[in-house]
Amino acid sequence: MSLKQQIETDIKTAILARQKAELQALRAIKSMILLAETEKGNDGSVSAEAELKLLMKAVKQRKDSAQIYKDQGREDLLTVELAEIAVIEKYLPKQVSEEEIRTELEKIVAQVGAAGPQDMGKVMGLASKALAGKADGKTISGIVKSILVG
Repeated sequence: MSLKQQIETDIKTAILARQKAELQALRAIKSMILLAETEKGNDGSVSAEAELKLLMKAVKQRKDSAQIYKDQGREDLLTVELAEIAVIEKYLPKQVSEEEIRTELEKIVAQVGAAGPQDMGKVMGLASKALAGKADGKTISGIVKSILVG
């Protein structure tokens, strides 16, 4: 079952269960998928990789918003964003721990033969593909920097 079909099924379930927060997040995901399908130059379908990127983008947007709400003391809006993040993350692959990320990145650094910060681009290219959907790009970047500099 494609992500779009899964989302549509889950929307129906959320409507019947009257889960307002979950329904809002599911509709947002469906909207993002529909926009991607109808983009200029697209053939009307979205690849699994593109769906994964859409979900990661949605989570990142909500995390950024949640941080802003937290800084401004808006607990009401913060709880909404955190609830949406929880719903969206159900459709993402299991996130890996920092230790697992570091281990994978050290393998990539050795594979590429990176010697310092100037090789960060080479490492990030492979790391982004290897850890797609499993880790946040900001986290990957920070760990790559610590490995190459330290």
